[in-house]
Amino acid sequence: MSEDDPHIHVEVKVVRGEAAVRNMLAATFGLAGDLPSVVATGCGLRVPYAMTSPRPDHVTCLPCREHARSEHLRFADEIARLGRLPGSSVTPAEARQVAARHRALAERFSGREG
Repeated sequence: MSEDDPHIHVEVKVVRGEAAVRNMLAATFGLAGDLPSVVATGCGLRVPYAMTSPRPDHVTCLPCREHARSEHLRFADEIARLGRLPGSSVTPAEARQVAARHRALAERFSGREG
């Protein structure tokens, strides 16, 4: 961890981040664990959690942006496949909607929004 690093990063698990899991547990069970003070990032560093963001417009570390882009595209493909499985609890329409959202996020991380 470098204290001279001015960049905002993404968690290595950008799609399934700690904060999202924590929020889901709090909403479901009323349990709220502490967030970690230091997390692994998409570029391989360990930084304070406060120096991370899942929002493309806040992330300034280019390797982290590329990591987030590839993770959102991978997750979009995974969800699209899930929607096509027989007996899946996710309908094809729901899967397409979620996949499109993650592909749009990937596009925003690439910086080629249109």
